[in-house]
Amino acid sequence: MRTPPLKESNDAATTASWAVGDITVHRVDEIPLPPATGPWLLPDAIPDVVTRQNWLRPHFADDRGILRIDSHSFAFSVGGLRVLVDTGIGNGKTRANPAWHDLRTDYLARLSDAGFSPESVDLVILTHLHTDHVGWNTREEQGVWVPTFPRARYVASRVEWEFWAGYDMDEPRRQMFRDSVHPVDDAGMLDLVDVPADGAEVAPGLRLLSTPGHTPGHISVQLSSHGETALITGDCVHHPVQFAHPAIGSCVDIDPEQAEATRRSLLDALAGTNTLVLGTHFPPPTAGRVVGHEDGHRLIPVPPVHGRTDQGVH
Repeated sequence: MRTPPLKESNDAATTASWAVGDITVHRVDEIPLPPATGPWLLPDAIPDVVTRQNWLRPHFADDRGILRIDSHSFAFSVGGLRVLVDTGIGNGKTRANPAWHDLRTDYLARLSDAGFSPESVDLVILTHLHTDHVGWNTREEQGVWVPTFPRARYVASRVEWEFWAGYDMDEPRRQMFRDSVHPVDDAGMLDLVDVPADGAEVAPGLRLLSTPGHTPGHISVQLSSHGETALITGDCVHHPVQFAHPAIGSCVDIDPEQAEATRRSLLDALAGTNTLVLGTHFPPPTAGRVVGHEDGHRLIPVPPVHGRTDQGVH
């Protein structure tokens, strides 16, 4: 099942941001994804399962049990670096998924409005090498795909890179690597890092955590400042419904059993702490804290300190 077309961002929203000690984390919106995304991406999150979790409404699901899912990045400054985590779907790219094909959004304008012009970005962290996380790695100039962030170091897990290097890709995935990954590597801007079980520090207050399963080298991003902590999930958790039902996996998980084990371990570790969880595909309000709920967990939303809580009409 493919999601239907959605080529325009619905609404230019003031950048939402959250404080983590001295760090300000900005959500840089790309697009809300169409309603058919949920049933395709998380097929076991059927309406009956979703509607039983009243806390998911109205932010994370509608009254029919249809999930709300977004595409966005996070930008912040830490340790003297201006950092972007994941780069969305991108503009003008040939994609098999109609909802991602040949987009025309104002993502770069929103990024600049948040204070992160492409030329100012020092570090791009890629949680994994999937199409909707690497798209703005590059932009087209005179018919050639070139790195969008000319001064940046692009970081990915070595395990992730080596997995895809040996993977028998279909043509749509090969196309994605040609237009959004290989140009960065060819420019000598891609850095591969080893991320052990206890994580890897990239800069003071910035740590990469190994969260495999969705892909073998998937990483999440931890921020720390003045005793406060935040975690950017990537796709180890796609949607808050998985807090209540961690067995619900994505149709594109490479290793579903590992993905579930990672999710359970992560949620157990986060529950009852003050860690701010920032979901890479969570719709507004996007952020929250994990608490125990029934036989699982739930997310208590934390509204942004600046900007709108909504991204636009789904």
